[in-house]
Amino acid sequence: MIPRYSRPEMSAVWSDENKFKTWLEIETLACEALAKLGKIPQSAVDDIRAKGKFDQKRIDEIEAEVKHDVIAFLTNVGENVGESARYMHQGMTSSDVLDTSFNMRLTQSVDILLKDMDRLLAALKKRAEEHKFTPCIGRSHGIHAEPTTFGLKMLGFYAEFERDKHRLELARKEVSTCAISGAVGTFATIDPRVEQYVAEKLGLTPEPVSTQVIPRDRYAVLFATVGVVASSIERLAIEIRHLQRTEVREAEEYFSAGQKGSSAMPHKRNPVLSENLTGLARLLRSYSIPAMENVALWHERDISHSSNERIIAPDAMIGLDFCLNRLAGIVEKLLVYPENMMNNLNRLKGLIFSQRVMLALVDKGLKREDAYKLAQRNAMKVWAGEGSFKDLLESDADVMNAIAKEELESLFDLSFYTKQIDFVFKKVFG
Repeated sequence: MIPRYSRPEMSAVWSDENKFKTWLEIETLACEALAKLGKIPQSAVDDIRAKGKFDQKRIDEIEAEVKHDVIAFLTNVGENVGESARYMHQGMTSSDVLDTSFNMRLTQSVDILLKDMDRLLAALKKRAEEHKFTPCIGRSHGIHAEPTTFGLKMLGFYAEFERDKHRLELARKEVSTCAISGAVGTFATIDPRVEQYVAEKLGLTPEPVSTQVIPRDRYAVLFATVGVVASSIERLAIEIRHLQRTEVREAEEYFSAGQKGSSAMPHKRNPVLSENLTGLARLLRSYSIPAMENVALWHERDISHSSNERIIAPDAMIGLDFCLNRLAGIVEKLLVYPENMMNNLNRLKGLIFSQRVMLALVDKGLKREDAYKLAQRNAMKVWAGEGSFKDLLESDADVMNAIAKEELESLFDLSFYTKQIDFVFKKVFG
């Protein structure tokens, strides 16, 4: 991922330094297990622990000749360890190291993403409770529908991201496996107890059947989850973008002192952060496709997956980390305008109460179809600019023959739409 969208903690996980560090730890733990089984001398493990180190530049030099990254790494470590290095990688294959390391770093990444998610959830919860009873118009097809509250809007996003957090937790479990099973995964050249030992020390679970690689369906689940979370991010980003439109302006991104919205138009305050997230969400979703295509490898192994994983894994983790934190910041600082929300509620001159009118007429004994027609014919006049909904209803003899004026007036009450808000909040927050 480009530096612009890279945060230090997540970037460190995907650095070459951390990659080789995990490789060395896997190799060393495997030697520890072999020593405990009496397969190699403990003195060799002590040497590897004490002298095991690597130099990235030297690894690159060796790889340029041998054309194999794990061999280059082992050669460089061996240069530092000396004679005891001959016990390293015994009975193992490069995929044991590569895939176990891959899962270590993915697990580390998801742990960071879960922290990010907690920050976002906290921000959404705070804004939901703050605006629990702040009335605003609910929209269907982008058109004014019925009143809701801004807090309920935020609560819906909270519930969605809470589901996303659970999905990430499940995906973490999918990729927190370890494979130390040797060529084609038969354990013919390495004792299964080595895998068990390494897995336990790394906080991973032994892969049930690893062929020669960890099955790629696990990664398909993770990257598909990344795509789902990205879609949730985009849904909230789009909501903010719509609410910030000049004609709506019910909420907007924080605009700092000295910030510029346009190079040409000094008046502009644009939802650039939400637009940025919309674009990045498209990219993050795209990574799920190669991850799914990576599942179908040849026989016990090929490496058609590895080239794209070198790109999609760091980019997806770094990118999602950035997006979650940017979105949390937007929500934390979001400017909310209740007065504009109320103004928009009143723009259609009472049409938002049409269902209440219809249902009241049904309660008075009218067929639903007839009640619908009475409400609609007056509503259409409002759309045509002929007056307010309540005034038109009051001048409609068919309506007034069915319902008293005082009762009709009582139907135009916003509080009717907030009476169950506590119930919904309790479902989510308990």
